[in-house]
Amino acid sequence: MDFSHDASTLELIDRVRSFIDEHVVPAEAVLTEQLAAEPEAWSPRPIVRELQQRARDAGLWNLFLPGERGAGLTNLQYAPLAELTGWSQRLAPAAFNCAAPDTGNMEVLNDFGTPEQKERWLEPLLEARIRSAFCMTEPEVASSDATNITTRIRRDGDDYVIDGRKWWSTGAMNPEAAIFIVMGKTDAEAPRHRQQSMILVPRDTPGVEIVRPLTVFGYDDRDHGGHAEIAFTDVRVPATNLIGGEGDGFAIAQARLGPGRIHHCMRAIGMAEHALALVRERAASRVAFGRPLTEQGVVREWVAESRIQIESLRLLVLKTAWLMDTVGNREAMTEIQAIKIAVPRAVQQILDRAIQVFGGAGVSDDTPLAEMFAGSRVLRLADGPDEVHLSALGKAEFRR
Repeated sequence: MDFSHDASTLELIDRVRSFIDEHVVPAEAVLTEQLAAEPEAWSPRPIVRELQQRARDAGLWNLFLPGERGAGLTNLQYAPLAELTGWSQRLAPAAFNCAAPDTGNMEVLNDFGTPEQKERWLEPLLEARIRSAFCMTEPEVASSDATNITTRIRRDGDDYVIDGRKWWSTGAMNPEAAIFIVMGKTDAEAPRHRQQSMILVPRDTPGVEIVRPLTVFGYDDRDHGGHAEIAFTDVRVPATNLIGGEGDGFAIAQARLGPGRIHHCMRAIGMAEHALALVRERAASRVAFGRPLTEQGVVREWVAESRIQIESLRLLVLKTAWLMDTVGNREAMTEIQAIKIAVPRAVQQILDRAIQVFGGAGVSDDTPLAEMFAGSRVLRLADGPDEVHLSALGKAEFRR
């Protein structure tokens, strides 16, 4: 196994780090001001468009997507770049057009879409002219088991008719989210993993209703387009909007979630590095019981534990990226499950320690730590809860 970065990746790391330091981090204060100026708006703020243009001009665009439509990077090459974007979760992914759920949706369209679907939806997504949402989770069933999905996708002549209710559809509050990828059942009598299909539903289709925005520990994620509950009532779209064939939905979902999980994990490691940097600054500037926090044994232990976790997790994620590149996502599934369990859980611990070092400031909005903690907690549910991955990983271990 060789995780060393080649020359082109090292050059990209320097360019991305410089871009984030020079443009993205200073823009966070501007984003806060623009959000406050229009507190009810869900559309992207002007600073996001400005950063996107700068990133495109700098050749730092669609870094996540392999092949000719993207930057052509491998998972191993993209991993350190994704980590850097974790230093500014609010702006960096969007600035490079590498923000979820658009990344996963673009991968689905790139890998499984028809030429017509790619022309109508993928191309504008690649250019950030529109946004998108992924609609799989449902409020009425345990969505940790995707076969529970109750949304129906029924064939009617040259159309499909969709009926159901979804929630936690990230980005859907943004009016620029012009297309929804909806997962539902086309054949409830088929084998468990052949019942589901995915279909493209334009936002403005009659019968699509944005019911409400959802918050995470009080955070509305307005800078990311929020999370929505959506009702689909007799929603009719052309049969040509189906992605792949009937019954392909579960397999497509698995293909979508593999790269998405590694992106989440690398960004989370970047978030942990950011938190640890904040801890170093805080500990050096605060005195308690006659000594700087840097000389308090418990703080040193917290910092040491955090560094050990970050280095260990980074190696596991890089190994996973290398396996995905060399033997494919299916053969790397055990490692993908492992990082999905280990990284968010450890990052949550690292952030918890950081909050403790900051005291009351740590749970306020005066630092980014509380919002970062909320985001890391979500990752233990998003793309499948810990327990599902632990069960699958344990099952794989017993098959050895």
